[in-house]
Amino acid sequence: MAFCTNCGTQLGDSAKFCLNCGQPAGAASGGQYYPPAPAVAPLKYDIEGHNLQIVRVHLQPGQEIYAEAGKMIYKSATVDWATRMTGQSIGDKILGAIKRRLMGESLFMTHFNTTGSQGEVGFAGAYPGKIQVFELAPGQTILVQRDGFLFAQSSVTLDIALVKRLGAGLLGGEGFILEKLTGPGAVFVHAGGDHVDFTLGPGETLQVQSGHLVAFEPTVTYDIQMVGNIRTAIFGHEGLFLTTLTGPGRVILQSMTLERLRHELSPAEHRHSGDERNPLGAIASGSLGSFFSSDD
Repeated sequence: MAFCTNCGTQLGDSAKFCLNCGQPAGAASGGQYYPPAPAVAPLKYDIEGHNLQIVRVHLQPGQEIYAEAGKMIYKSATVDWATRMTGQSIGDKILGAIKRRLMGESLFMTHFNTTGSQGEVGFAGAYPGKIQVFELAPGQTILVQRDGFLFAQSSVTLDIALVKRLGAGLLGGEGFILEKLTGPGAVFVHAGGDHVDFTLGPGETLQVQSGHLVAFEPTVTYDIQMVGNIRTAIFGHEGLFLTTLTGPGRVILQSMTLERLRHELSPAEHRHSGDERNPLGAIASGSLGSFFSSDD
């Protein structure tokens, strides 16, 4: 059994590089070796519904999960819960709270566990969408859109990830900040509408409208590129910039963003305030609309 010398992720027998950090198999890391973490007991759960899904988690004695405050729907009386800041020291707790605020999460996390007997807890997202589950191996990482985290096993580490390229943060609509979740354990993520899953090969590229990215593996290169021209941006309402993802690795997209949902629910408000995704198109639409509706 082989493990990556950089991050400790288990490698397949014929693997040429680590799917978690991208380092070639057998290469020296030049840094500290992280031994694989002990395996955790699998989480038992059921996901019910279609576009308003709920996760029913069946906790076994000794198991613990943590969730963003306010995402729990119900729990059985045998499940204990406590809201607290994570971290060993006061400094760790404060730093963790700041990171969670930057990620769009609550300052506190609610922890659920049961000791004497099994219990059940239910979670759901705040708007219509679906729930993705990632069964992370020790050391395996997934990058998730800001505010996408729902809950995870207590063995999973939630941290902040910054977009490395300035253009990706300024122009892409995804923001500078992503959520980085590292196993072992199960992670549950909520995103809007239906989801589509891609597995990109080495060098394979996918261009995505800003805001529709849900999650991707760290081996995928993330950038923003200018696509099309000014005319397409003004009259086609497609925008000048697309999120560009280059493999290898897994990519998950959502069909409905929260911003688009808000736009459809209150079109008059957004017509006056402008289109967040394509301000040039909004300006042009408003100007042309005024021109053609003029009585002169």
